[in-house]
Parts: sequence; structure tokens; C-alpha cells
Amino acid sequence: MIVYGKNPVLEALRAGKNIEKVLFAHDSHPPHQVVKLCKERGIKLQKVPRQRIEELAGTKKTQGILAILSPVEYVDPHVLFRETLKRNSFFITLDHITDPQNVGNLLRTCEVFGGVGALMPKDRSCPINETVVKASAGAVFYLRLSKVGSLSKALRDFKEMGGWVVVVERGGKDIRSVDFPLGCTLVLGSEGEGVSKSVLETADLLVSIPMQGKVNSLNVSNAGAIAMWEVFKKLLDKHPVDGYNRQC
Repeated sequence: MIVYGKNPVLEALRAGKNIEKVLFAHDSHPPHQVVKLCKERGIKLQKVPRQRIEELAGTKKTQGILAILSPVEYVDPHVLFRETLKRNSFFITLDHITDPQNVGNLLRTCEVFGGVGALMPKDRSCPINETVVKASAGAVFYLRLSKVGSLSKALRDFKEMGGWVVVVERGGKDIRSVDFPLGCTLVLGSEGEGVSKSVLETADLLVSIPMQGKVNSLNVSNAGAIAMWEVFKKLLDKHPVDGYNRQC
């Protein structure tokens, strides 16, 4: 959902709406109250070309400011962590994945395979928008989603609570031979940069998917699906019938 114009954006902030980010035109200045509320609520305030705002709003009458509202409610990361540990399941960590189709596909797979939800950074991360909702086939409405300022800090908190951090990246153990610990997160990095160094440093396990063809990489949503299937097989061992009786 898009809200544009100085007063509508300000009122959306005052009303506590779930805002992904606020965009303002590079040739203008956002109102002081907007800046103040964004800072207080940890909402990203981003300078972009005016044309970008007008394209998103579908009009030139934007006053140079626009807010992107999320169709889902985010939860505190500790809610996501506690539920994952309680269910002895997993969640995915999306390390600066910006393509909405990939994010939607990953969330859909996570829900299908019994995952709890996803952890994402506030910066350089795809907003949960209409494209993501559609690509997820509505799975976003059944998942616990959390956005944090620092992935590495949040993952360290998860580990202190008893969780395991499993990074899917090149140079790790063959994924087929790994005995996945339940109560874990699967970390997936962007196709361009992979998993960031600070997040890699939190890893308990580094796993890789063997490949044979001439193309030397997988789309992140495909790699994520393979990794989630491996964890799901462990879940099936724990719950061979109950709750896991659907087939595609």
C-alpha cells in the first residue's frame, strides 16, 4: 500500500501504521515531524529521485514524499526465535535479498515445509509488498516475519537462546551429509554478494549444495528450497505422520 503527500504520510506515522520505509525526493526536504517519527520508530527514510516517487504513486501530485505500508505485521525477533525453539523447527534469514519474486518464493517454500517465518534486515531488503504476497501465494499471512537493524546481532541473540545458525554458502560441508540441528535458522545471501561477512561469523554450520552443470550457481530461491527440504526431512523424522501429510 502506498501513501503519498506530507500530511497523509505524517498521519500514517502518528497512527502507528506498519511502514516499510518513507521515500522523499532528492530535491526536497521531509517535514521535521516525519524525520523525528521515523527515527523514533526505526523506519528507514530514503532519498530518491522525484520520478521514482511519482512512478510508485501513479501521480505527480506527491509533494515529494511517499510511505510504503506493509500488508503484514512484523513481530519482535525474540517472538520468532522462541516459537522456532518451542516447535523445534526452523526459520529463514534473508541477508539483503531485494528481489520480491525471490523473497515471495522463499517465504512460500518456508511455509510449505513447516518453517516458522523469516528474519530480514531493515536496510537493503525487499519490502513485503503486493508482489511478494502474490509470489508467496499468501504464505506471508501464516508466517512470523521480523525486520531488524542488525542481522548479526539478532543471530547472536538467537544463539544465546539455544538456536543454531546454518549458513548456505559455497565452501561448506556437502548439504547431503549434514545432520541439521532443529531449532535453527537457514541463512541465505543475495545472489550478487552472498552472505555478508558479519553474518558468516555467527555461523555454527556452513553448508553447500553440490552442482555439476556448466552454470555455476543456483537462483537463491532454488538454493533455499533445497536447503529447506533437507531440514524438512529432519522434521519428518520427528513427526512422520502428524501435521505432515499433505503432498504436492
